[in-house]
Amino acid sequence: MALLAMGFTACNDEDAYFEEDAQNSPIVVNKVYLQDVESSVPDREVTFARLGQVIRLSGSGLYGVRKVYINGYDTYFNRALVSDQSLLVQLNKETPVAEAEEEVRNTIRLVKDGSEFVYKDLVVRAASPQISHISNTLPLEGEKVIVYGANLQETLKLILPGGVEVSAGIESDEDGEWYSFTMPGGVSQGGSITSEGANGTAVTPAYFNEKSCMILDFDGTGVQGFWSWDAGKSMCDDEHDVADDPLGKRGKCTLLVPQRMLDAGGAVSGKPRVSEWWTAGNDEPTDDWNRMTGLIPAETPVNEVAFQFDIYVPQPWSGTGHIQISLMNNFNISGIGSDDDGTNNAVAFCVPWIKEGVVVPFYTEGWQTVTIPFSQFNKYATLLENEEEATFQMVIDDRNGASYRNFGMGFVNTDFTFGGVTVESTLFNQKIYVDNWRVVPCKKTIVSDFPDEEE
Repeated sequence: MALLAMGFTACNDEDAYFEEDAQNSPIVVNKVYLQDVESSVPDREVTFARLGQVIRLSGSGLYGVRKVYINGYDTYFNRALVSDQSLLVQLNKETPVAEAEEEVRNTIRLVKDGSEFVYKDLVVRAASPQISHISNTLPLEGEKVIVYGANLQETLKLILPGGVEVSAGIESDEDGEWYSFTMPGGVSQGGSITSEGANGTAVTPAYFNEKSCMILDFDGTGVQGFWSWDAGKSMCDDEHDVADDPLGKRGKCTLLVPQRMLDAGGAVSGKPRVSEWWTAGNDEPTDDWNRMTGLIPAETPVNEVAFQFDIYVPQPWSGTGHIQISLMNNFNISGIGSDDDGTNNAVAFCVPWIKEGVVVPFYTEGWQTVTIPFSQFNKYATLLENEEEATFQMVIDDRNGASYRNFGMGFVNTDFTFGGVTVESTLFNQKIYVDNWRVVPCKKTIVSDFPDEEE
């Protein structure tokens, strides 16, 4: 890779590379080697390679090669990296794989003016399958789960946490962007989903069905905190404001803007601190997150550990309102652009209806999971930007060192700018349900094709 980054040398018909002897000498390729400077075997003989990888063709008569066609695709290479016995080339990510014509599939054709050679002993694969996120990480039996990513074509087998296998009813996108399955019974453990498909094995982050670091599920795990409750104020309690799951499956949950507020007309434009939901705080043992280090080691980088919650939005939400998440009770629930939004503050924001700088109305057909790595909380994002260390232990210590270690979520209906979109708030009067606050590991993994590369 580093060598290829030097660029491609322009052709000069007068140099030795293009002289008659070089152009007419026969080409032979005996073996192919995968090049990976980060591997324990940086020059590995292989019988397959993936798009994006660099390979070395080994043989004779390679000096003078003008063209390299992989699966019929005209592939650039750097002539400065060619000798008589060796040629380095990177498999272009645009190279056809399943779409390649049958007669050129899994071939490398090398062309000179006076000779050519076709190598047929290398299988060309798409890039390794990767996982981006899971639609619902705490599904109930019988619910549909969608796993999103890349290169997930023809997923045929799944292994869920605890070794539960799924092979029936799996659907996968022909472009490889997702696969889906129905949650079976008998899955009691949390962890990763391992999938096997046309492009190899993929493993999700270890947060599927993971409940051991639950913060608050509004059904008895974790303790809700509240004080100075009043029907006309923002504080939400477990007597007046906790709601039943509108789908009738999950017990209790939060209606983020409680029914009493919706009955009164909703949240007016320009209003901070519309609602606030908190854990019990200082004297509650479950609010000491040191208890979580059995699952998530204290030294875990903040980009590999996340806050997760489930959300149900039955009607499209866009145009106004956002969610503030506070690591401790040191903030005013004033939202994006307020004093709460300081670079050193342990807060994060969720605006699911703005995606990549575009307003996209957000709704869910059922419960859906939101994952926010702690690296997206302002304080830790700032540390990482400054190339400073930020670990889960820092998150724990920041909470435990706070005057009030209540963890909280609130709704804000002010004007703000997010992702390049400027929002002028309007009346908000719709239902957003939230459940199952939890901390989870979120490290992403690409499975190596070679056992000696596994951790």
